[in-house]
Amino acid sequence: MQLNNASVIITGAGRGLGLAMARHLAAAGARIGLIDIEQKSLAAAEQALPGQGHHSRVANVADEAQVDQAFDELVGALDGVDAVVNNAGITRDGLLVKVKEGEIVERLSLDHWQQVMDVNLTGVFLCGRAAATHMIRRGTGGVIINIASISKAGNFGQSNYSAAKAGVAAMTVTWARELSRYGIRTASVSPGFTRTELVAGMPAKAIDRITAQIPAGRLGEPEEIAATIRFILENDYISGRDFAIDGALRI
Repeated sequence: MQLNNASVIITGAGRGLGLAMARHLAAAGARIGLIDIEQKSLAAAEQALPGQGHHSRVANVADEAQVDQAFDELVGALDGVDAVVNNAGITRDGLLVKVKEGEIVERLSLDHWQQVMDVNLTGVFLCGRAAATHMIRRGTGGVIINIASISKAGNFGQSNYSAAKAGVAAMTVTWARELSRYGIRTASVSPGFTRTELVAGMPAKAIDRITAQIPAGRLGEPEEIAATIRFILENDYISGRDFAIDGALRI
């Protein structure tokens, strides 16, 4: 895929990894459709992008009607959709069962389980389905990239997040097989610990503990994840694969 003048929709694009991806691809000449649940950060993100022809819509990716409306409007504004990056996600970490002095004091709540599943798994499904619908109707093919995580292999205190990200990786392979006949490629990216606003705001000692686990000796940078997205988009023989960008860390 040639990125110059390509139309790319990115969810969770108001900040963090999503914004880094939007900036990187916009600098390569792409026209970006930004989706986020927060109006304020979304408006600022759109204004910060280089180039022209960008558009944004507020939507909760876990809401079917909002997703379909946002995609309909952005595809119209961008005059098509060549690629979608399903990046929106949340965490609600907690032990399955927390025990103190032999007594169960807390359990991972169903609410926290469902919140993560709704955004991180159902949201990817809804946005991927909307993207595929528009791509097939237009008959021009395209690329769908899902942001998974190295936590998909299982991570302490992340039953909900790990399960959702494992589902994202599995859907990616399924879609690659189902959608290839329409000229649609899919891939997933599994970042390790990356220097987003959330991580950068942690205490220095906590960041040091995380960094000590990483063979590369440092956190990943959002721009490095964005560069992986560009690589996948530009390489037309990639489909159905996951790319772990984690500095050699394996959970």
